[in-house]
Amino acid sequence: MGRAVTWWVRENRALEGSGVPIDNRKTTRFTSRLRCWCESEDITLYARVANLSEGGMFLQTSTPLDAGRRARVRLGGGVVHEVTAEATVMWNRSRRQDKGPAGMGLRFEGLDSGAQDLLRRIISNEQRGPPFGLS
Repeated sequence: MGRAVTWWVRENRALEGSGVPIDNRKTTRFTSRLRCWCESEDITLYARVANLSEGGMFLQTSTPLDAGRRARVRLGGGVVHEVTAEATVMWNRSRRQDKGPAGMGLRFEGLDSGAQDLLRRIISNEQRGPPFGLS
């Protein structure tokens, strides 16, 4: 078994039953320099997008929403137009821990083809940073 695979198996076995989600992302994540608006029922956040993919993003914030909560996010990059997407909070971390900063993992829901194209263009602009995993 290769080093990366061995590490992945060891890390994910350690997570089983711990309440920490097992990483099952399908698209590559990239570090991001963006900030975005995140709106839910009674709160609006303006926060840093730590990483971004076609499937979702990690929004770094000290006030993450509860897992399962729906939100609307608006982000844009450089000369690319703004994209608005419905998203679901898949997991959250309420304070900084060894695994990373406080924030929440959001999964995009039902993007139409126009929004998906804009998101791809934003990601293309953000890819100047190195990929570091799958999302």
